[in-house]
Amino acid sequence: MALQLGDVVPDFSAETTMGRISLHKWIGDSWAVLFSHPADFTPVCTTELAAASRRMAAFQKRNVKMIALSVDPLQAHKSWLGDIEETQGQAVTFPVIADPDRTISNLYGMIHPNTSDTFTVRSVFVIDPNKKLRLSFTYPPSTGRNFDEILRVIDSLQLTDTYKVATPADWTDGGECVIVPALTDPKEMQRRFPKGWTELKPYLRMTPQPNR
Repeated sequence: MALQLGDVVPDFSAETTMGRISLHKWIGDSWAVLFSHPADFTPVCTTELAAASRRMAAFQKRNVKMIALSVDPLQAHKSWLGDIEETQGQAVTFPVIADPDRTISNLYGMIHPNTSDTFTVRSVFVIDPNKKLRLSFTYPPSTGRNFDEILRVIDSLQLTDTYKVATPADWTDGGECVIVPALTDPKEMQRRFPKGWTELKPYLRMTPQPNR
């Protein structure tokens, strides 16, 4: 059965380019982004690992760890990382999991038979400190991932975990938020949203971002 949002993600132990890890222990009290690649020495993924590494400070600011996976063995990973640094001008600064027997890929449903019986598709899993899956999506082989979008979603998840708001279409950090429809008590709303709100419809109430 495929992983569903809110599920505790499967734990596993694996060799990585930064040593052996057990996923749940490695995540600890952090958030995590686990993202898979079809194989080493593939062109789009070469750019993606570098792009993710360039944003490491932004992920760390949000208490997020990053970890990648490919079905190739560890030695191939290490050679590929050299190519990435050479061609992209950026070292990979997070672990890359070796999954040559595809145990983890199958555990997480990363292999789609309609795409390939062997290669992992390019999946992304955002995992919270409770080890629960909060976001998953899959990119086609021809389209590189947008790591700024992953950061945007994490901003939304962390904000909405703390405040009774949702984030509207095209929201970015600092933008107006939607007050959740379940919140109807005026006194509680005044306490939670002292900057006020605009009621466009009874179910659509906009308020400045509460933590700004």
